[in-house]
Amino acid sequence: MSAILLQSYEKAPSHCISDASLCNLQAGTGIAELIALEMSKRANTPVEEARKKIWLVDSKGLIVSSRKESLQHFKLPWAHEHEPVQELLDAVKEIKPSVLIGTSGVGRTFTKEAVEAMAANNEKPLILTLSNPTSQSECTAEEAYTWSEGRAIFASGSPFPPVEYNGKTYATGQL
Repeated sequence: MSAILLQSYEKAPSHCISDASLCNLQAGTGIAELIALEMSKRANTPVEEARKKIWLVDSKGLIVSSRKESLQHFKLPWAHEHEPVQELLDAVKEIKPSVLIGTSGVGRTFTKEAVEAMAANNEKPLILTLSNPTSQSECTAEEAYTWSEGRAIFASGSPFPPVEYNGKTYATGQL
């Protein structure tokens, strides 16, 4: 799946994976690790370097070094030097990721404000809501396209119908 995610990102004009930064709202670290391994392989750099471009957000906020004492062992490699950030929206505004991935299993966590912040910082923000079923998706395809003014590249772990926005039909990808 990590190769598919990276290929999706690189298909957009001017997107190069070596320039990507990712924010993953997550329950675990498996997908982030797979993405880091694929980024490392493609860029021919150590996986530790790839991890520096991937920021994780859990139920307590951004995974940062000051939380190391309370983090589960598998989250430790993902703790970055950064001030604590509690909310996803604030993390998106501060980190300015080019890719937002949802694997939390908690529906509606990609708010209008978070998607708008992604669109403000990226010509073609990649929004991946991988949780399923559909009711647990972090946002819908219609929300991602509408809130990004039709600029998002959207894929989901759940099926969504095509979206009409400003006279254009957007087919939704499903991973």
